[in-house]
Amino acid sequence: MELGNIHVSDEYMDLEEEMSKDKQALLDEFERRKKARQVNVSTDDSEVRQNLRQLGEPVCLFGEGPAERRARLRDLLARLGEDAIQRKQEEEEERKQQEKDQETTWYHEGPELLRTARMWIAKYSLPRAKERLARARAEATQPEASVTARKQELQKRLTSLTIYCSQIGDTRPISYCNFSPDSKMLVTGSWSGLCKLWSVPSCETVRTLRGHTCNVCAVVFHPHAMQQEGSVCALASCAVDGSVKLWSLNSDEPVADVEGHAPHRVSRVGFHPSGRLLATCCFDQSWRLWDLESAQEVLHQEGHSASVYCIAFQTDGSLAATGGMDAFGRVWDLRTGRCVMFMEGHLKSIYGVDFSPDGYHIATGSDDNSCKVWDLRKQSCVYTIPAHSSLVSHVRFQPDGGHFLITASYDNTAKVWSNKTWQPLKTLSGHDSKVMCLDISPDSKFIATSSYDRTFKLWAPEDGA
Repeated sequence: MELGNIHVSDEYMDLEEEMSKDKQALLDEFERRKKARQVNVSTDDSEVRQNLRQLGEPVCLFGEGPAERRARLRDLLARLGEDAIQRKQEEEEERKQQEKDQETTWYHEGPELLRTARMWIAKYSLPRAKERLARARAEATQPEASVTARKQELQKRLTSLTIYCSQIGDTRPISYCNFSPDSKMLVTGSWSGLCKLWSVPSCETVRTLRGHTCNVCAVVFHPHAMQQEGSVCALASCAVDGSVKLWSLNSDEPVADVEGHAPHRVSRVGFHPSGRLLATCCFDQSWRLWDLESAQEVLHQEGHSASVYCIAFQTDGSLAATGGMDAFGRVWDLRTGRCVMFMEGHLKSIYGVDFSPDGYHIATGSDDNSCKVWDLRKQSCVYTIPAHSSLVSHVRFQPDGGHFLITASYDNTAKVWSNKTWQPLKTLSGHDSKVMCLDISPDSKFIATSSYDRTFKLWAPEDGA
């Protein structure tokens, strides 16, 4: 028999199920309308608008009057629940609290050794602060004509800066450079893991320090390295693998290791002006303070929401400034442990920070290509220098007086800026690749820059050092 007119498919439409869905939808709609009629809504139009705004809805639709707006709010509350506005308020408060918590600094109870260190820092820094203020008062009484003449002479020297010496430092990029306290030596750190001591101004190798097995991030001289003959600790260096090593001037091998950072990268190390304490910046979002006399960690300070990249000490030794990859900077009082200033303004990571010798100006260099100058007294940024066309890798104030500021950048240049007006005085261009670090000799005669092109250069005025 022909099967053309006979239904042989086993697919059937469940009419009962489809009808029950429609019926349920109608019942739900009736229930919603019944619920909407029971919802209490304010008759005050301004309050209705505020409630709609809190729910994230348009405050007013085209051609909508107060009655229609009230009906729309009632329908929304019937659908979302009468406590929807309260829930939204609670969520908003929680969000604000989270934002506040991000800016909040957490303090932990420290060891007894920390209390001893804080007392010692206070006794060390207060007389130095008194001397600094006395010098500032004496400078304020000097005749304006002589001050102007000195500034003009300095600016003349700075505008005549040129390359004094260029030296190939290693087979890998030179990541850091630092002058000795007597300005007669320069130390460089390289991605090869080697640290090298060079004579200034001849740029001849004095010693090669072998100990790191990976990229050296920073290497710095002890503040009293040249004053204490046979000093146990003359230099400190750190590397990507979290190793921190202490060196003497008489040996190629490290004299000690500062352990406790691995596997996190240590980006910068810095000596306290007294030389007794060593600070390390770690990629575990903290920075640490080590007492070299007792060979113990006295402070493990959190506070940044991303890796801490750089640190600088005030000349008195009472404050420390840190810059993080969270784009924020913080100023810490080492005598109390409190964060006394929060530097907010950069758009990207901070890679360089330095204190002016005057004690209250701070410079920060960032991945947003700018350098900001902060005033500790005003607790704010006083000037933003649109410094470079690439990230600012390092900043340094003149150690003797702070009359000028130098910034290094990945745009292959370093730039000199005058203090007070922050006008550009000189662009130091000569490197073939990004400038990774710079330093100014304590006697202000030389400027050193180290670069990704594996060289470091000394800069001096044309008339000689």
